[in-house]
Amino acid sequence: MNREERLALRESLREVRRNLSEAEQSAAAQQLIELVSEQDFFKNANQLAFYLTIDGEINPRPLLDYALQSGKTCYLPVISKDNEELLTFSPYDESTQLIENEWGIFEPPHPEEHISPTNFDVVFVPLVGFDANCFRLGMGKGFYDRTFSFKIFNRRSQPLLVGLAHDCQLTEPFPTQTWDVRLDAVVTEKKIYRPDTA
Repeated sequence: MNREERLALRESLREVRRNLSEAEQSAAAQQLIELVSEQDFFKNANQLAFYLTIDGEINPRPLLDYALQSGKTCYLPVISKDNEELLTFSPYDESTQLIENEWGIFEPPHPEEHISPTNFDVVFVPLVGFDANCFRLGMGKGFYDRTFSFKIFNRRSQPLLVGLAHDCQLTEPFPTQTWDVRLDAVVTEKKIYRPDTA
């Protein structure tokens, strides 16, 4: 798959999720809570990172609210001030004031202290597409791949990377790059995909 084909696949998958109705989006977000909240990786987690939805992504906000109600410490990604190619994470709760960044994504203020990506139990990752082996097609900017590149060499290291997606974002296996970080699981409104059971 060349660069143009990859871009075309990305755009077609974005179009599919953007075409989901409000009712379908709302139902998917609710089904996500029901699936994830029953998993040991969620029940046993104390520190979780989420994202705020854009562009038709499955909405993790209800799951984030549920995690906060369950007493878990939650974070949202921001672009690192030290290195604009990496993500860092800021604490988030109901009182956090969000600021719109240059891409139109709302994010919390930059954290006062750097939090290592290895400090999280679970990081929920947005994606454009995924295959049954849990390889992720992102927006193409590489933030998550660079931030969690250490997992390429040690897949069992913390945190657990869990992609969140609509089931319609599942695609045929696609060629991966050496820098692509494989997810530990992908959860859709219908099921949980794990690379070891693909």
